[in-house]
Amino acid sequence: MSGDGAAQSLRVDAWTWAVRLYPTRSAAADACRASHVKVNGSNAKPAHALRVGDTVRARTAGGERIVVVKGLIARRVSAALAVEQYEDRTPPPPPKDERLLMGQRDRGAGRPTKRDRREIERLRGR
Repeated sequence: MSGDGAAQSLRVDAWTWAVRLYPTRSAAADACRASHVKVNGSNAKPAHALRVGDTVRARTAGGERIVVVKGLIARRVSAALAVEQYEDRTPPPPPKDERLLMGQRDRGAGRPTKRDRREIERLRGR
């Protein structure tokens, strides 16, 4: 751990894996290559240098996470220690009744048209 300031930057794929945003380092690198990870608003390659104070937006299986880097760690540690390395600014999920309405289609309604698909994408916020 580099709480003493020994390391000034760290690879974004290593950090997102170490703080448990992704289950494996290769999954973190693949997410970076697929433009699912943004640092300070711009797409980040796996070797992008991450510094304390940077804002990381990561699209994960559980939804989009927005975190601010508070500390740099290169090795995977316990979940309790990993949480201390970032400040979570992810907005809370919408209430359950709103989530069910987003993108729901009636059973047997057939395949969505292009217009329907665009409407569903707009509702999901993509």
